[in-house]
Amino acid sequence: AGTQKIRTFDFLPSWMALLPGYLIYPCLQSVKRKNPAPAMKRLFGTDGIRGVANEHPVTACMANKLGRAVVKALGGKNGVRVLIGRDTRESGGMLEDGLVAGLVSAGARTIRLGVVPSPAVALLVREMGADAGVMLTASHNPHTDNGMKVFGAGGFKLSDEIEAEIETLLLSDGWMVDAAEEGRVEEGSVEDFPEGLRKYAECAKASIDGMDLAGLKVVIDAGTGAGFEVGPQIFRELGAEVIAMAVAPDGRNINEGCGALHAEQAGKLVRESGADLGVSLDGDADRVIFTDAHGNTLSGDRMMAMCAISLKYAGKLPGDAMVATVMSNLGMDEALRAEGISVFRAGVGDRMVLEMMREKGIVFGGENSGHLIFAEHATTGDGIVSALQVCRMMKESGKILAELASVMREYPSTLLNLPVREKTPIGDLPKLMALISMAEKSFGTEGRQLVRYSGTENKIRVLVEHRDADTVDHWIAKFRDTIKEEIG
Repeated sequence: AGTQKIRTFDFLPSWMALLPGYLIYPCLQSVKRKNPAPAMKRLFGTDGIRGVANEHPVTACMANKLGRAVVKALGGKNGVRVLIGRDTRESGGMLEDGLVAGLVSAGARTIRLGVVPSPAVALLVREMGADAGVMLTASHNPHTDNGMKVFGAGGFKLSDEIEAEIETLLLSDGWMVDAAEEGRVEEGSVEDFPEGLRKYAECAKASIDGMDLAGLKVVIDAGTGAGFEVGPQIFRELGAEVIAMAVAPDGRNINEGCGALHAEQAGKLVRESGADLGVSLDGDADRVIFTDAHGNTLSGDRMMAMCAISLKYAGKLPGDAMVATVMSNLGMDEALRAEGISVFRAGVGDRMVLEMMREKGIVFGGENSGHLIFAEHATTGDGIVSALQVCRMMKESGKILAELASVMREYPSTLLNLPVREKTPIGDLPKLMALISMAEKSFGTEGRQLVRYSGTENKIRVLVEHRDADTVDHWIAKFRDTIKEEIG
């Protein structure tokens, strides 16, 4: 056995000897196995690579390969600058070590930002002229999960082409050997840049021109995630009275009964404290859910309609158009149509929304899940910047949030999330396809249905929306029964 270990190490790059044990072991296992990774159709979902931490594909070894693959996709030149940020999960350090080792071994100049929001990584890539940025996060998922999402030059998420190139590299090992045979790569470097969080805070405040928020009382639920420090700090510096909650991360309590998935917690505190609004961030602070002064949770669609109309009347909505996803409520389209605003529909994910915004020259868009993109100020969803924009609209209009958000009537809808063992193509499920066809004929123009798999979890999602709530309940039950029967 000892001899075998020596022979195994002979096949590894020399830099691996410098890695801590928890990085070496999974890489050794990868060398020993003929097929190191389970067969997978894709690694990248709608928002990067995501899964259970320390299980394929979210391992230190995969993070190492990602670092090398990113450099290769950027041309493989020495001196490529890559920023790294992470949220508050305890597994973040493990992934960061693997990623740093991969980047440095490929010759990259690596800059660690520490715990920062995802949009801070995107912004700093742009502001610092870096070549790429990687955020280690699983967003709204529990602490047992983690993930890796990559931003390219300019702070935008990767194109499908570059993402596919990186994914191909990650799913094969031969390219790492070939790269080593091309000649010795100059060793890169690693440095810490804690000042990045301050730089992000200043840019966020500048998005509302440093407006004085005195007179506003805001509950900020940071979800014990990446925005736990900078979120409340920004609002206090702008003069708002801040009541902060879920701001004591311990590595395991991220999103636990708090944050964007549990906005009712902020709503309760809003009512008790007499605050003007609640701001609930998700784990990496790129999403935000609002609650009004009555503690009522406001849907992302309602907030998008409100923001689009406010931007139009402020003369800040060129083309009188915005972008939403296929998941957004039909009531939003009705409300915006009445205001002369067009709605374009993109696929799910803020990357898809932003791509359509850039393609059509549109400055505002978002998702019902709470991603709001103000393209004048950010290259991705930004929960903190979005909250600042909403506060600005409240201050400039002199209206309370509930009044501003009353611009639309939402169709009754239900979103069903069912776990599945595997993601069988929906087109290969005859009973489900037949039911979809029946629903479309039944709904006509009065409603709609949407069936899709989650891009980040082993779940199938069914959205049913109709003017009549009983019709929604009827069809949701039919979809649930059919899916359980056919998929399990």
